[in-house]
Amino acid sequence: MGTSNPTTNAAAASAEFVQAFRTRVGAVEGVLTFAEFMALVLYDERVGYYRRKRQRVGRGQGTDFYTAGSSGQFFGELVAAACVTLLGGAVEAARHEFVEIGAEDDAGVLAGLSLPFAGARVVRVGEPLALAGACVVFSNELFDAQPLRRFVRRGGAWRELGVILRGEVLSEADLGEVVAEWLPAEAPEGYVFDAPRAAAGLAAVIAAQPWHGLFVACDYGKSLAVLANETPAGTVRAYHRHTQSNDLFARPGEQDLTGHVCWDWLAATLLAGGFDLPALESQEAFFVRHAAGWLERTLAAETDSLSPRKRALMQLLHPAQMGQKFQVLHARRAVRGR
Repeated sequence: MGTSNPTTNAAAASAEFVQAFRTRVGAVEGVLTFAEFMALVLYDERVGYYRRKRQRVGRGQGTDFYTAGSSGQFFGELVAAACVTLLGGAVEAARHEFVEIGAEDDAGVLAGLSLPFAGARVVRVGEPLALAGACVVFSNELFDAQPLRRFVRRGGAWRELGVILRGEVLSEADLGEVVAEWLPAEAPEGYVFDAPRAAAGLAAVIAAQPWHGLFVACDYGKSLAVLANETPAGTVRAYHRHTQSNDLFARPGEQDLTGHVCWDWLAATLLAGGFDLPALESQEAFFVRHAAGWLERTLAAETDSLSPRKRALMQLLHPAQMGQKFQVLHARRAVRGR
């Protein structure tokens, strides 16, 4: 296991972002934790990346990344088929509302499809979350976009990293020693641990709502053991125009910042919220196991080996593409009192 220094590149910010930063810290110069900085650059109403009115997802000019949802309706059909199976069949599925959290557009993954559910709605970024009754709560690459806290191992202790603004230049700041039960007990000098605490917090908010049914989160993440031992440079990365970068301070508000989910923390949060033991599967395994009948019928109907639907299927399921890169965490919660 090696060690690596965290990102230290300084970068000039736009006048608009500098003003937003100063407003957040309440001073001309100031420091934010990395999680606070990430929340600012992604979700601030004025300068946040996810608040800007532009297309971010897809393969077209000006986009920054693509997701499973970029495959069009095919992904939604797979999701719906798998959820029907996990709920025990069409009759039970028809009693549930499908709620997608954090969708990039107003329509969501089920847009244009014949619904096997009682209804479907989308909760966009910044909108209040209200869940009640029988639901399928679904998200696609939502938890990896939650702010992460950054820590580096120095002098036998964990020190939290932040971001300081001097003039118009953003750079890394050492915020001092931190002790927390969820930090790894040991790590080599210079090891960076990116802690997705806000993702676990979001799962807790979802679990606290008065609903029952099925939770399904498609995302990419790692176990706590891997994050603590096999990612010495941390997992936070920037994406801009389909290029991955370690320059986390460049183009604040104009590039995506994302980091791996800790599946152990999300699963523990769901268990604490009354869910059955959550299951974690690769995206490939999830759809092959739970949407098998739909896949069989679809492949039988597509005689052309190069049809758009078969190409989309290959992208979603092949281990070398999205099949192993992404995972799916799912869990059921029964009606309280049953």
